[in-house]
Amino acid sequence: MATKANTIELFSISTPQMRAFHLTWMAFFVCFFAWFACAPLMPIIKGEFGLTLAQVANINIAAVAITILVRLIVGPMCDRFGPRKAYTGLLLLGAIPVLGVAASQSYESFLFFRLGIGAVGASFVITQYHTSVMFGPKVVGTANAAAAGWGNAGGGAAQALMPLLVGALLMLGVSEAAGWRVALLVPGVLMVVMAGLYWKFTQDCPQGNYDDMRAAGIAIEGGKAGHAPAGGWESFKAASANHRVWLLFVTYGACFGIEIFIHNIAAVYYVDHFKLSLKEAGMAAGSFGLLALFARALGGWVSDKLAMRGTINSRVTLLFVLMIGEGAGLLWFAKADGVVFAVIAMLVFGLFTHMACGATYALVPFIDSKALGGVAGIIGAGGNVGAVAAGFLMKGTGDIAQTLTILSGLVLLSALCAIAVRLTAAVDDRPVAVNNAVA
Repeated sequence: MATKANTIELFSISTPQMRAFHLTWMAFFVCFFAWFACAPLMPIIKGEFGLTLAQVANINIAAVAITILVRLIVGPMCDRFGPRKAYTGLLLLGAIPVLGVAASQSYESFLFFRLGIGAVGASFVITQYHTSVMFGPKVVGTANAAAAGWGNAGGGAAQALMPLLVGALLMLGVSEAAGWRVALLVPGVLMVVMAGLYWKFTQDCPQGNYDDMRAAGIAIEGGKAGHAPAGGWESFKAASANHRVWLLFVTYGACFGIEIFIHNIAAVYYVDHFKLSLKEAGMAAGSFGLLALFARALGGWVSDKLAMRGTINSRVTLLFVLMIGEGAGLLWFAKADGVVFAVIAMLVFGLFTHMACGATYALVPFIDSKALGGVAGIIGAGGNVGAVAAGFLMKGTGDIAQTLTILSGLVLLSALCAIAVRLTAAVDDRPVAVNNAVA
């Protein structure tokens, strides 16, 4: 019987594990590209619709608010229906508001479609679920972080490429008002194409698809065979009763939530605060997102290595240290008075932020493997709660720099939640049993 992979054959697509790995980060990349495609164009959209800072804050909040609910739902749905069906459905449904936002003619219609686009942010949970059920404990941290990091880079790619795409359209004679709308059609089409590829070339777990396994009398729990099936609601209830899930909910809000917030405000901040052009601001903001190409994977890889040399709580200690670095770096970014120092500070704190995200999900498979979908969904939703809270904070202060300063202090406080996760021997036994089963 097929088992979880204990190695990552990066240049192979010959196994279901590696096909899932590559297609899940590609799908995630497309989803994040679509999710953040509007952000670098906000200076244009802000001018066209005459938006106030409060309205920009509302749009940013809308972009991440619905993701909270969808992440809570989609994790348990992976347990019930399998990640293949969940991802294909999300890609197809998510493409509708992505295409719709290009047709918006007012602040209200733009806000409505931006709210709908937020649902594609739940792609992260499916990505983490799929890699968690495909890879064994020796490499699951690295697999989770690499897939999430490369997918996350879609946000950075959108920051850098969308202004260039609009610029190219303007050179072809397209008006600015039409140019940003045409540009936003691209990610919507890509999502539809990706849905077809995911459906055709992936399977739910190493043993096959959940529907086929159930039909053959093989019960499924958390993506594993040999147990009674865990329904979506049961997975959610089990995860929500675990205090470590809520501690990581907070820490993920303080790392991934900050990451989303920076994606949404960076271009506007560089244009308004440092008077950069749209293209310059897009490149500066894009550099933050493109750190995900390696930084998330680095966080997961270091977590795996420390756990092999020490104990599973070495993963916890690493997350604590990374959160401290993130908070200190964010404070530096908030206080930077020149664009060069601001970009350097953003890259430094961005490195810690992305690594902390990777280190968080290197812990997720070890919290409760019998309710993996619920755990992944709740913790993932924490990231969006953090982003929404940051959006409301910016709306309250009316000043981005002041908001960043306050957020830096909150990140430092959240590091206490990271160190409080401390796993017990009873929790340690669970992944060991899984490891022995697939060795």
